Amino acid sequence: MQSSAIRLDFRSDTVTRPTPQMRAAMAAAEVGDDVLGDDFTVKALEARVAELFGKEAGLLLPTGTMSNLAAIMSHCQRGEEYLCGSGAHTYLWEAGGAAVLGSVQPQPLPVRADGTIRMDDLHAAVKADDPHFAVTRLVTIENTFGGRVLPRNHLAEVVEFARERKLATHLDGARLFNAAAALGVDVATLAEGFDSVSVCLSKGLGAPLGSVLVGDLRLIARARRWRKMLGGGMRQAGIIAAAGLYALDHHVDRLLDDHANAKALADGLMGIEGLTVTPPQSNMVFVELAPELATRLSDSLREPGIAASFWPGGRMRWVTHIDVDRAAVDEAIAAVRKSTERRR
Repeated sequence: MQSSAIRLDFRSDTVTRPTPQMRAAMAAAEVGDDVLGDDFTVKALEARVAELFGKEAGLLLPTGTMSNLAAIMSHCQRGEEYLCGSGAHTYLWEAGGAAVLGSVQPQPLPVRADGTIRMDDLHAAVKADDPHFAVTRLVTIENTFGGRVLPRNHLAEVVEFARERKLATHLDGARLFNAAAALGVDVATLAEGFDSVSVCLSKGLGAPLGSVLVGDLRLIARARRWRKMLGGGMRQAGIIAAAGLYALDHHVDRLLDDHANAKALADGLMGIEGLTVTPPQSNMVFVELAPELATRLSDSLREPGIAASFWPGGRMRWVTHIDVDRAAVDEAIAAVRKSTERRR
């Protein structure tokens, strides 16, 4: 399906487009050469995010993939490893960058239904001091994980585990603002104890691109060097940073609207024959489809220009965001219901 044919796009919250007000803020941004340290707007964004997360410093990177990679390479040396969930972005969805570019080995661990990793599995994965093994150096946690909001006590357990085993910690908080909104806490509370945190501006917050990595001054200095080596040093990046600052001012509180729309979508789909819906915790709705329904539904939604993610095995993902309102949700529910009725 060509993106030009899509009217209502539920594939991801990465598809959002900057609002006219955000575009105006971008056009008016004060800019300079960020690689030379001259971009005031970038500096303002980095300081703002660091303060929000309770960290010393921040670093703007083009993407969340690069932000996570720069963090892992800043924590780990060649021949070392990081622990992560088996479905985590740092392992499964970022093209193996840590292994390919950083020579850092991922050690994936099973993830439970609530998105957490068993503490016994984490402890068992730490390698002995033996030249046969990679050196375990880092544990990475993702929140939200597949739309699931990790419990605060689990985050605290992971931090305590890492301190006990003398490991560094990285939080892939691409959608941490969604997690904070769902729990009714600030992002600093969820970032507490983690040595580094990556947060995306281009998902629920609606900026066109950009992620910010935060941590202490030494960690961010190392990450800045890796950013340059990875090709992520940008020149007049204040245009991007201005979008991020606008999003922090105007798009954080409205994340609860996305969560409410996801719930409404789930509620509407639950009553449709052939669909098994997992109640959402944030802005993602997962649906298991009867085998004979997957192809039919994909084809039938294409006609009215409605897009969702279809995955192997008859699984769908719907993601709500700033560009789909309640009317879009209602239209999507009606389109799915109409499609399923045709097969009877």
